[in-house]
Amino acid sequence: MEDRETFDGRGGPQDLISSSFNQDTTSLSVGTKSGYRLFSVTSVDKMDCIHEGAESPDVYIVERLFSSSLVVMVSLSMPRRMNIYHFKRGTEICNYSYSNNILSVRLNRQRMVVCLEESVYIHNIKDMKLLKTLLNIPHNPSDTPSNPSGLCALSVNHGNSYLAYPGSQTIGEIMVYDANNLSTVTMIPAHDSPLAALAFNVSGTKLASASERGTVIRVFTIPEGQRLFEFRRGMKRYVSISSLSFSSDAQFLCASSNTETVHIFKLERHSPSREGGCPTWGAYVGKMFTAASTYLPSQVSDMMHQDRAFATVRLNMFGLKNICALATIQKLPRLLVASSDGHIYIYNIDTQEGGECVLVRKHRLFEGDKEPQEEQQEEEELEDRRSLPPSNSPSYAATVALPSTPPSSTTLTGYLDGGAKKGNVIPEHEFTKGPVCLDDKNEFPPVNNQSN
Repeated sequence: MEDRETFDGRGGPQDLISSSFNQDTTSLSVGTKSGYRLFSVTSVDKMDCIHEGAESPDVYIVERLFSSSLVVMVSLSMPRRMNIYHFKRGTEICNYSYSNNILSVRLNRQRMVVCLEESVYIHNIKDMKLLKTLLNIPHNPSDTPSNPSGLCALSVNHGNSYLAYPGSQTIGEIMVYDANNLSTVTMIPAHDSPLAALAFNVSGTKLASASERGTVIRVFTIPEGQRLFEFRRGMKRYVSISSLSFSSDAQFLCASSNTETVHIFKLERHSPSREGGCPTWGAYVGKMFTAASTYLPSQVSDMMHQDRAFATVRLNMFGLKNICALATIQKLPRLLVASSDGHIYIYNIDTQEGGECVLVRKHRLFEGDKEPQEEQQEEEELEDRRSLPPSNSPSYAATVALPSTPPSSTTLTGYLDGGAKKGNVIPEHEFTKGPVCLDDKNEFPPVNNQSN
């Protein structure tokens, strides 16, 4: 998700530049003006700061590889250089410099993807070697070859490592690439307007997308690229979709935007035989609408076949940047919303009935940005909400990231075809005595059999 705001408030939003959840939504990474912070999100009642790094100021990209100590960081002071750290040892693993500003970074246990405006770089995460450079050549020759927001998604499942990124700047074409076998999979004509958000499910078999209009969210099969679901977020206004996130079982999909509402959609197929066996009034009316839609214009017909949100969250804010994720915390499914106001909100979800989600906890990412009176008032509001009937929920887990403030431009020379360089521009950042070691069973690869 893009976050291009400058925040106000001493010790709070003023320090916040970016935020992103890791691949299994067990931690939150926050880029700040003084460095970066890693928070644990495995408990509802507390949110511990795992690590605070100050290697570089003004961090606008920070990505953690699952629950390991590997952290990728990019700073506004050097927006073309990517630093990879082992934060527990306090050492830098390696450094790469690129021909243009880095806009986003994606990780799984097999690959690391670095996205620039005009190109995408695929690295082998075991030794950080550059495997492939994808130049952003549009499917339509008349298009401008650029990805100004650095939009891309990488499957968390390292068994397939599918990569998705825009194929056009003018329409919503999705290029799907196999980052393991380094080959193009398919091109999906997803939307009529440019893409705004992309997200894979955990297994990499489904891909969700939204366009800049933000009214319709679609889900496709991978690798086939066939449309599975189509959801309508709204009709009255266009919005900016900031994040999409699947549940771990791919039964639910959440979407946040620059509005005050977060939507949760249920991915389920309605059985025709079941409807035929139970002729309710609702089923009868539904059949009438389906029959009538064949005589209506295609745009109206599409709207009649689009599902609505199963559950929603009403935020006490409007126009602020935020990201959402679905996670299992203490054996219950939760919706997490990390906002540019410097807070993370945790909600319960009624997965049987849907409807309005209940706020159960609100945590500050920075200390000292609230007066005691405000803290007491917030606690009272939460107690009032907890007194409501509890909501039932099954299991969730998802991953999404939040790119942030656009980097400033610097001039670096000596690049060929937009290639990445390691150590040539800044020789002192060569690999530290050999390739990156990812064979420590206690940490690399970070396989967690976690039971909450």
